[in-house]
Amino acid sequence: MASSSDVTSSADNFPENPESGSGSEASDTSDGPARRGRVRARRAAVMAVPATLVAGALAVLTAEGALGVQFAISGMPFTVTATELNGTGFEQFGGLDNMAPGSPNAGDTGGQVLVVTSAIKSATLTKLCQSVDLGGTNLLITAGSGSEKVTASDLTTDSTELSGDAAFTNIEIGNDASTLTKAGVKGPIGVFSQQADTVRIANLRQTNYATTAGVFRLPGLKLRFSGTGC
Repeated sequence: MASSSDVTSSADNFPENPESGSGSEASDTSDGPARRGRVRARRAAVMAVPATLVAGALAVLTAEGALGVQFAISGMPFTVTATELNGTGFEQFGGLDNMAPGSPNAGDTGGQVLVVTSAIKSATLTKLCQSVDLGGTNLLITAGSGSEKVTASDLTTDSTELSGDAAFTNIEIGNDASTLTKAGVKGPIGVFSQQADTVRIANLRQTNYATTAGVFRLPGLKLRFSGTGC
């Protein structure tokens, strides 16, 4: 931030008004303080512009899905299963998730987990189950077991394991993750990725460290503790 001496110096160095008498004398006796005030206001405005532009750009990029929402993961994996997942707009690429500094779950990982990020623009899941092993008991969540299916938009999952019977339409393998277009999410430049128009996975099973969604609807939601997980 500019000091008061910098501002004063800039004000004193303005060209003299040829219509006034003595430039420095007129400045000191008439509009000198006002001019310095205008200089301060201009400098404050100039310094505020980059911050405003950055904040605006980040908001736009987040809205467009170009930047994923970043948060510190707990470091506790959870299991997700579904008898069937159907999605439109599919992308997949590698990444790193980070735990909070000093997390007791970091172990010898340095607080980082290598994950595969899967992004789906819109998805439906049948008989969704999610469980977290709390050591001796599991926190169990189920939904979509009735006639209504679980639905999600702008869904992303960060996984270390994924299995099931998968089928894709118009799949592209080997893209640079920064050029993906199907789900509205872009990964890091130089990272291997793939994308497809649609994806179907039967008997889905994932080990996840993070999940995000723009909208997540869970009809028939049940949350309980259980001796067994999904």
